[in-house]
Amino acid sequence: MSKPTTSRGESIARMLPALDYSKIGLSILVMLFFVFFISPIWTGLVTAFKTTGAVTGTTPFVPPGTEGFTLEKWTTAIDYLSTGLINSFIMTIPSTILCVALGSTAAYGLTLVDWHRRARFAVLVLFMFGIFIPYQAVLVPLSDFWINIFAVDGTMAFLGDLPFFTERHSRLFAVTVTHVVYGIPICMLLFRGYYVALSDELVEAAKIDGASITSIYRDIVLPLSKPMIGVVFIYQFTMIWNEFLFSLTLIGSSNSPAATVTLVLSGLGSDLSGVDFGLRMAGAFVAALPTIIIYVLFAEQFAEGLASDN
Repeated sequence: MSKPTTSRGESIARMLPALDYSKIGLSILVMLFFVFFISPIWTGLVTAFKTTGAVTGTTPFVPPGTEGFTLEKWTTAIDYLSTGLINSFIMTIPSTILCVALGSTAAYGLTLVDWHRRARFAVLVLFMFGIFIPYQAVLVPLSDFWINIFAVDGTMAFLGDLPFFTERHSRLFAVTVTHVVYGIPICMLLFRGYYVALSDELVEAAKIDGASITSIYRDIVLPLSKPMIGVVFIYQFTMIWNEFLFSLTLIGSSNSPAATVTLVLSGLGSDLSGVDFGLRMAGAFVAALPTIIIYVLFAEQFAEGLASDN
């Protein structure tokens, strides 16, 4: 009776040295990190489907039962955030497109165009300064410029004549331009890192053939930039969509008809009776949905751009 037991033990002992313990340890570590990072998302998601009583009466990460389940939080959040979502799209889409276009052309001029080396370096330094200026340092002069010097409420008052717009949407114009100005330096730096790695042979051959600076960019550099355009577009769209300080400074109130989704979200689910965590979680997921869609749409270009940049 002891022989089978001994042989089984010996076979297990022979298998153990063949196991790759480093891979096993790495797999366990990856799983722990996965659980660590996914647990807040899971907790927020199940909270968004709970009634107010279920939120306070159940463990946060436990799904609601049949009595505690509701879709009311989602419908309320969508209704409350609908205007803010539209305003954010009006602001984010043109801001992102302009940042990508201007950042790409600036990087092309500072990388692949031959002109005075010292002047080019000086311009590059100015762009670098623009990257490292914190938002908080410009809030007061920014507000003073748009409201008192440029007088955006009067200068852009004609926006109120457009469909679905009001006079207060002039502040949305100010936020859009601000994001473009603030976004060009970092977009330029991302594109420049990509253009430095490009082969000079195509550009030099085009110059020998008599191609102009514009045609070289349009026919050679821009088609090769598609992977990096995906990376920069995703990055800049996410940054502008989630930004809060500029909207708060220039638009001011979540009740404004020009309020962006992050500004409206800041007041969602909060009243004198307390915080409605289920409603706030549902609103957070609704506000994050456009950025998730952008990641899905540009996932292939994003991965290709990161791989080529390395």
